[in-house]
Amino acid sequence: MKFFGHPAILLVLGAGCVLASGEDSRVGAPQAGDAPAIPAGVAAIDEHLGLPLDLGLTFTAEDGREVALREFFNQGRPVILNLVYYTCPNLCDLILNGETASMHEIPWTPGKEFEIVTISIDPSETNEIAAKKKETYLNAYGRPAPGWHFLTDRAGHAKVLAEQAGYHYRYDERQKQFVHPAAIMILTPEGKMARYLYGVRYSPRDVRFALTEASEGRMTLSVDKVLLWCYHYDPTANKYVLFASNAMRAGGALTILIMGIFLVRMVRVERQRTA
Repeated sequence: MKFFGHPAILLVLGAGCVLASGEDSRVGAPQAGDAPAIPAGVAAIDEHLGLPLDLGLTFTAEDGREVALREFFNQGRPVILNLVYYTCPNLCDLILNGETASMHEIPWTPGKEFEIVTISIDPSETNEIAAKKKETYLNAYGRPAPGWHFLTDRAGHAKVLAEQAGYHYRYDERQKQFVHPAAIMILTPEGKMARYLYGVRYSPRDVRFALTEASEGRMTLSVDKVLLWCYHYDPTANKYVLFASNAMRAGGALTILIMGIFLVRMVRVERQRTA
């Protein structure tokens, strides 16, 4: 972490912490944690941070191909995982809508900086249904997204994957619906669980920070990596919050830097006058 001592980095840190801390003050800013209450009898999510998924599990792609999960990993890109079902009458669309809205605010492209893998937990859904859902959301996204994949279950592997991720759901015979949590999951390029973001609306800042963390240093140094020095994930608030001590250090360093520049200029002016 030695590079944080460089004045230019400290300048970015100080200014970035101040600017980023006010990101969600704008009207209508997406916030995490807006999920409807989970009905009784369902364990929402057990966080399996740092644990790997079985990348050998196979699914059916939207074009009908059998694909192994590993096809979307080990490419140096973090992965957003959605477990939903495409004929869900309400919650699943809210999750996908929130994710799409967040992606609109992120200047990255699925398939370039990260991947998105959306998998149906309903074993009766076909790849044709997945293809229609993909078309709907790519149209809503409005930009090319070659890295957004819509898969369906194969041989019960969706349930196996969900349990590995700590994502618990059940089928309600009375309502004829799947009862499940509302969340998206961020994984490392190697398929390890890195972060869970809850609700049906996701702050673009939280998504960017989670992807940056999950990248494990594989992305080039960016403002997001620098800002992570000022922010940390608060599991109670379910979002990234300003880390006061680091922000104060950055602000203090920025103040000293500005004062140093001012004093150097004053000395130069005084020397010129004396000469």
